[in-house]
Formats: sequence, structure tokens, C-alpha cells
Amino acid sequence: MRLHATPVTSLSTLAVLALAGCTSSSTPADDPASSASAPTQQEGKHSPVPELLLSSAALSKRLLAESDLGEGYTRKPQQPRPQDDVVVSGCPALEELGGDAAVGDSLDFPRKAKVSFTYTGGSDSEVAEELYSDTAAKLSRGVSRIFDAMISCPTYRILVGSTSVDMGTEQMAAPPLSDEQWSQLLTYSVGPQRSVVQQTAIRIANVLVIVSGSPGLVDAHLAQAVDKVQRTR
Repeated sequence: MRLHATPVTSLSTLAVLALAGCTSSSTPADDPASSASAPTQQEGKHSPVPELLLSSAALSKRLLAESDLGEGYTRKPQQPRPQDDVVVSGCPALEELGGDAAVGDSLDFPRKAKVSFTYTGGSDSEVAEELYSDTAAKLSRGVSRIFDAMISCPTYRILVGSTSVDMGTEQMAAPPLSDEQWSQLLTYSVGPQRSVVQQTAIRIANVLVIVSGSPGLVDAHLAQAVDKVQRTR
């Protein structure tokens, strides 16, 4: 199965490929993404997001920008999608969904927008944001499907091209910022090389916000990303 990098997990996908020596850059690409565990629902919360589905252009206006993040952040240009095959073993739930899901890359909502940044404030790190719009039910069902499959296997292995990558998935508590939230920590290891990516998804009515990247950067900018989605018109 081909690996199609996506915004939410594009960063995770590329962390895998970078460790496997398949690419020299870590940039999210075009599509939705993923994470693990059952969602937490916030009863009675109302979010100022229109009930109509948002277009990709409208979502783009709600993405974080360098001016939102502060000094040390540089927007990354989009990179071509890598074409390496991904095969998963040691996790029946992910094997059933396919190789794309093993790296959190199996959602496909047509209305989407994404952006990624490098941060050089102390150490080179990255953070990416992806936005998707669809009905609340479809967003919830799509994200839960991937998160549940990934969290069902704390460890498993994927083969990227000819390189074996050991994977670890740890469910995390996500802050109750809106209607539903999911979060996980993904660890990728190839020999002594190790990469850690946090993925947190927040559903605000008919919009899904996914922030992924270095754990400290995700924690620092998650609420900011949610707030911009809610207040931008």
C-alpha cells in the first residue's frame, strides 16, 4: 500500500521516512490524519463555528501563521509526497486498516488546509497544523477509527521500503478545549535513532483541528490553534 502523507499525520509520516532514510525533510502534505484512543466529549459546549461546512479556502484563513507563533518560527514549503510502500506487522487492527493507518495517515476529508513550521529557538523542531471540515459525525467517526486502531497496539513494526521501523503509541490526555479531543504520543525507532511526535486532535462542531510535532510545541500552540478557528470569520 502506498504511503500518502497527510497534514495531521504528515509530520509523523515524515518522521518515519526520515528515520528510514527515505527523505531529508519533514513536511506535512495534503489530507487528514489521525491519532489514538476514544474521544472525550464535552456535553453542552457550543462553539462559534458555522454549521455549514467550511471550504478549503475558508479553512486556510483559520490556520496559524508565523505572526501568531512568534519569533523563531519559519513556514516550511510543501514537499512532494514520498512514494515508499508501508507495511505494518504486529498489530491486527492496523493491519486490517492498511499501512497508511499505521503512521496515522488514513483519513480523507475533501475540505482541508494545512501548514507546517520549523522552530529554531534552542533546537530544531517542527510543528504542523491541519484543519478539516465535514459533518460532526463523519469527523468523529473518522478520527476515532484511526486513534482506536493505533492505541490498541502499544508497540508494532512497520516496513518502509526496505527499512524496519519500531513504533510505539501512547495515549495521552487531551485538554478539554471543545466538543471532542484525542491525543497520542508516537515514537519511531530505527537502530539508535529515535523520533517522538505528539498528535492532538480537537473537534469544534464541524471543524477538526490537528496539531502535531514536537511535544513542547504542540502543547504551546494547541489552544492558540483552536482559538483562531473559533474566532476567524
